[in-house]
Amino acid sequence: MKAYLDIETSFSGEITVIGIYYSDGRLMQLIGDEINCDKLLNSLNRAETIITYNGSRFDLPVIRNKLGVDLNKHYNCYDLMYDCWRYNLYGGLKRVEEQLGIDRASKGIDGWEAMRLWENYREYKDQQALTTLLNYNRDDVMNLVTLERKLKSQ
Repeated sequence: MKAYLDIETSFSGEITVIGIYYSDGRLMQLIGDEINCDKLLNSLNRAETIITYNGSRFDLPVIRNKLGVDLNKHYNCYDLMYDCWRYNLYGGLKRVEEQLGIDRASKGIDGWEAMRLWENYREYKDQQALTTLLNYNRDDVMNLVTLERKLKSQ
């Protein structure tokens, strides 16, 4: 089974959210202090393949460095960014989504805003900031499914 994965990080580089969307429609999000190696591997227990965007250069190395687990050793990992490059689609995920007409509910939020949202949640217990951050992460992982489908139809 495929698992679509995306992480969010803080200004200090800590992992704040790990979003995992399974091809069977199940969404899981690990948040803050609940993020650790065991919980991540347990959350991925049904996965055979992990799909990311720029994961080989960002998400997977951050997970390896912060949690001490190399997902490349446990799963087939596939980075959609390189498929995008073959079709001259460059930039971050949001930029590629725009080029392909993929919509997202969290339009206007980027990685810097995601870090600011985490800080507002952590410092001020701002539940709306956390909800917005989780919605943004959900869009990231679920749009990987749409991106993969669009790339296959190119």
